[in-house]
Amino acid sequence: MRRWVGFALAGLAFVGVAEAQRRAPRTDIELRASYAPVVKDTAPAVVNIYTSRKVRTRSIFDDPFFSQFFGSRPGGRERTQSSLGSGVILDADGLIVTNNHVVEGMEQIRVVLADRREFEADLLLTDAQTDLAVLRIDAGEPLPTVPFANSDRAEVGDIVLAIGNPFGVGQTVSSGIVSALNRTNVSVSDYQFFIQTDAAINPGNSGGALVDVDGNLLGINTAIYSRSGGSNGIGFAIPGNLVQRVVASAINGDVVVRRPWLGVVGSDVDSRIAQALGLDRPQGALINQLYDNGPADDAGLKEGDVILSIAGQEVQDGEALRYRPATLSPGETVEVSYLRDGKERRTRARLELPPETPKPNATELRGEHLLNGVTVANLSPALNEELGRNPFDTGVVVKTLDPRRVSRRVPVRQGYIILAINGQPTDNVKALERALGRAELVEISVRDSRGSVRNYRIGR
Repeated sequence: MRRWVGFALAGLAFVGVAEAQRRAPRTDIELRASYAPVVKDTAPAVVNIYTSRKVRTRSIFDDPFFSQFFGSRPGGRERTQSSLGSGVILDADGLIVTNNHVVEGMEQIRVVLADRREFEADLLLTDAQTDLAVLRIDAGEPLPTVPFANSDRAEVGDIVLAIGNPFGVGQTVSSGIVSALNRTNVSVSDYQFFIQTDAAINPGNSGGALVDVDGNLLGINTAIYSRSGGSNGIGFAIPGNLVQRVVASAINGDVVVRRPWLGVVGSDVDSRIAQALGLDRPQGALINQLYDNGPADDAGLKEGDVILSIAGQEVQDGEALRYRPATLSPGETVEVSYLRDGKERRTRARLELPPETPKPNATELRGEHLLNGVTVANLSPALNEELGRNPFDTGVVVKTLDPRRVSRRVPVRQGYIILAINGQPTDNVKALERALGRAELVEISVRDSRGSVRNYRIGR
């Protein structure tokens, strides 16, 4: 049976033991110890989240081809779509973090506290890149909270508690251990750098808390790895250090999360690459590209260097080159350890926000052509970050398509890059508009979300 990664909607709580206290139980009394005090401290700050929206099934009148003959009219049946998950209260004024997939596209968000009080929530910020969302409720009085811990100190073998609302049965606690760290390729979010646990996680758990024995937040649960859809002993959580950056953006009133970058694209170092570079074992991340005058370039790094650590944190694969800077603050100067010519070296890099060059110039295309109703924009490192693309992608990207005006026959989708119109290159929005205005649209060349170039003949 094919394996799959499923979203689990409720909370995951990690109990990481402090460095000096990590040891196996030595006496019968220690084996009888209870986690009840930890649960009593943290469970009141873990909430249930119920969301809903009205959706209408499609009908033939939704297609522009039929609507031009019969006019625009409501089609299909209206029904209520609902979802559930969990969240964590971060401050006494009602700031709550949960998963983006719990609230995405929903019209009503209702938060139920551990004491069964219910409140309507305002959505402050969503971040699809990390699968996080930040809400706020007004309870009229101070609420219980969970402060952040340093998730980089979590270790494999630390005891964990999962607190959430599996299957909507009510707040539930399960225990386990941290079974792995820095998990990537889980296909849950663009920032794939998860804490893995064997604590029971089930549908209904996404958005809950990861706490240590001091009652501090280590992470937010986001997904399960399962054949059946239920808990099979592998769950994933977003590290708290990454969560803090998203929450800080919400507190600052930002519309989107802006994360600092190093200005590089890298890849994993496998045994073949390690041998070619003269390394005794696979380690670090190989720099494949550098952004001109970016942080890494200014720090003296070059293509072919192998980055070993950033700000004292080990870099094990290419994904860490995005994750490590994203947990830090813009303008912060960090030490970077790297290998060049078989020798370990160190430099200091000043982290910056990805530049918004060129300006996006987001434009909704209009005219007597098939791209009427398509919104496009110029790609830049900043927009690539927002869209979860390769930071060095360039050209004109399709941001949105108006379903009321764009036919299903249009050969572009959200995220496609438009390369040429009638054989004329379109490397920016103005060039695309000029190409569309000169002659009838006959041929369009695009690069799809998988990187494949496709050419379409239209008309004639």
